[in-house]
Amino acid sequence: MAYIKFKNVSKEYENGNILEKALKRISFEIEDGEIVIITGPSTLGKKAIFSILSGASGPTCGEILIDGTKINELKGRNLTKYKRECVGLVFEKDNLLENLTVEENICLYPSENDLDWLLKKMNITNKKDNFPSQLSRKDQQKVAIARAFYKNPKFILCNEPVELLGLKESKQILKLIKEIAKKEKKTIIIITNNIDIAPLANKVIKIKDGLLESIKVNKTPLDVGDLKW
Repeated sequence: MAYIKFKNVSKEYENGNILEKALKRISFEIEDGEIVIITGPSTLGKKAIFSILSGASGPTCGEILIDGTKINELKGRNLTKYKRECVGLVFEKDNLLENLTVEENICLYPSENDLDWLLKKMNITNKKDNFPSQLSRKDQQKVAIARAFYKNPKFILCNEPVELLGLKESKQILKLIKEIAKKEKKTIIIITNNIDIAPLANKVIKIKDGLLESIKVNKTPLDVGDLKW
């Protein structure tokens, strides 16, 4: 059974007097431990998928199952528990709390994960007492990624995690995500406009005009160092 399953999912937004159809009865599956990239020209569609998987909003219709749980039916405490325990979020902007140190930002939620290992892997051990404003853009994003992994969620959901970084920094961040995901045995979903990073994924899902345009399986995903864009 698939780890994450979208079944005939639609999502509509009201924009004044206009009803915008972000998703139109799309269906796809993601297996446990896969790295999946969701891309394509449908910006509103990708935004809707992120919103649904993050627990920020539900679908207009359809069903979303994660590890057998119908998350579209979650409410109240169960929805809060899902957000805290099941999904780790990485945003385009780091979304760090400016009045907390690096270590405090990472440890927002209690966890038995190895903080020292994560800090060392991210090469930010000597910056754990710094505040976000004292960090480079790359290091801020490293902290955001460490925070997502530290709470030990069931899967990691990334929205344009390297959009604001240069090529060299982008590759470093993607390599870290892939290496930690392998060690921690996590499912990774990256929502992005950057089709050039698609070869690193096990699966590439393209959304166009709110519809599922294609699903491509990469039998031999590339190493991040071999990506070109």
